[in-house]
Amino acid sequence: MTATASDSPLRSLRGMKWLVALAAAVLLAAVWMATFWTIRASALESLESEGLAAAQSRALTLESILDRQGAVVAILSDDASVKEILRGGAPGNRDALSAKLERLRAATQSTVLYLLDRTGRTVAASNWNRADSFVGHDYSFRDYFRRADPTAMEFALGTVSGQPGLYLSHDVRDGGMVLGVVVVKVEFSTLEAAWALSPNATHVTEADGRVIITTDAARRFTITPAPPRDNLPIALPVRGTGWTVTMYVPTAKARQTAVYGAGAAMLAMVLLMAVADQARRSRRRAVRKAEADRAYRSELERAVAERTRDLSDEMRERQAAQARLSQMQADLVQANKLATMGQITAGVAHEINQPLAAIRLLAENGQAMDPGGPAGDNLSRIARMTDRIGQITGQLRSFARKATGDVGPVPLRTVVESSLLLTAGRRKDNDIPVHLPRIPDDLAVIGEQVRLEQIVVNLLTNAFEAQEGRADPWVRIAVAADPAFVTLTVADNGPGLSGQVRDQLFAPFATSKAQGLGLGLVISRDIARDLGGDLTADAAGTGPGATFRVTLRRAP
Repeated sequence: MTATASDSPLRSLRGMKWLVALAAAVLLAAVWMATFWTIRASALESLESEGLAAAQSRALTLESILDRQGAVVAILSDDASVKEILRGGAPGNRDALSAKLERLRAATQSTVLYLLDRTGRTVAASNWNRADSFVGHDYSFRDYFRRADPTAMEFALGTVSGQPGLYLSHDVRDGGMVLGVVVVKVEFSTLEAAWALSPNATHVTEADGRVIITTDAARRFTITPAPPRDNLPIALPVRGTGWTVTMYVPTAKARQTAVYGAGAAMLAMVLLMAVADQARRSRRRAVRKAEADRAYRSELERAVAERTRDLSDEMRERQAAQARLSQMQADLVQANKLATMGQITAGVAHEINQPLAAIRLLAENGQAMDPGGPAGDNLSRIARMTDRIGQITGQLRSFARKATGDVGPVPLRTVVESSLLLTAGRRKDNDIPVHLPRIPDDLAVIGEQVRLEQIVVNLLTNAFEAQEGRADPWVRIAVAADPAFVTLTVADNGPGLSGQVRDQLFAPFATSKAQGLGLGLVISRDIARDLGGDLTADAAGTGPGATFRVTLRRAP
């Protein structure tokens, strides 16, 4: 009885060991099984992903070949030499076309290119100079000939070569009439050999399941076989054909990987508990360090962005200040030029007015001596011209100082006719016709006679000077009026305005003439604006030569 009692703890201890051992065995078995199936599933998924990529690559390769060869027959179907042969061109041209097809076949990596007439007989082929030439053969029984509307395709054995291949065809039309069919044959032996280097068996099947391209030649033209054992089939369609690429990926590697992975997992269980706590501590430290690094980088990026923004603002302010300084310097130089010109024009006007007054006095005295004779008339005309010169010198002074004058209604016809009279000498020297519409006598503008003539004379003079030496010179004057404004247009047939000249057209002292000062247009526009109007030039490309428009207020 006592011995039995003393053995009881030992039996209990042995029982616990067996239970622990059994539990450990069950745990290891569970880990092994779970790891095995998990790794196997992952490995199969990886194999499937890799196989899908490989199958897509093979399908895309096929599509690329079919697209390229389809483009070849499509282009040839519209080729002039092809149509000429099918219309019954000279027999010698057939050899030239065959040679052309031979070069094209080499360039496009096809097997044979050939041309069938409307009866199905071959009239030209890329293998024309070989013993197995297609020239003269009748292929009217082929589906690719009978069904070419406009395209057709057929995978079959060659009647001459005995080699399997794909035939792509495209009819050749002249208007609505079919002249024949152009055909390209593509063999896939090279592609099949490349695929065979991979452990993944591959078949390409037609819509009815018949194998046409395969890494196992014994399977060709048979119905799709059942997938091999321990293989994962991956099927993809070939665009535009009704074909299917099926690739078989061996799965033995996935099972082997799962076995190795499950064994490694069992060994890892021994170390897992020992390193778990250390890993947890390390992860916690890494998280804290990562958070600190992120905070530091964020602060640094914020500081850099703020400093960059400050520097950008400072650079923009400096650039704006530099631009303002440059503009102020340019304005100052321009103002100095205008001030100098004002002094010059005032002095010139003063010097001219003194002898001009003497000329006027002498002309008036002479007119009094012969009031009705020819000399009196001429002297009267001289007196009027001195008045005009005086008014012009007054306008020169107005460039530096705004002058006041009598502004009122002025007949536009009078202004234009007077301006033409003043520029008649320059116009006659260059034999330039002026096209002038009839201007109504009652059409008047608000202004001063002399100042308006100064504008028109300047525009006419510029137009005449721009056409010196041209073969077909002309000047056209046009008038348009509305209730508020009158627009006078002066256009010429000269070389026009370059972009550089146009940019500085109304800038003082800017001129493209060797003898010019660059003030005529400036003064003219200033006068027009003083009178409530404007002077503008048409944009480049709106007509031959240059076109200027003077807009003035219309007199009531």
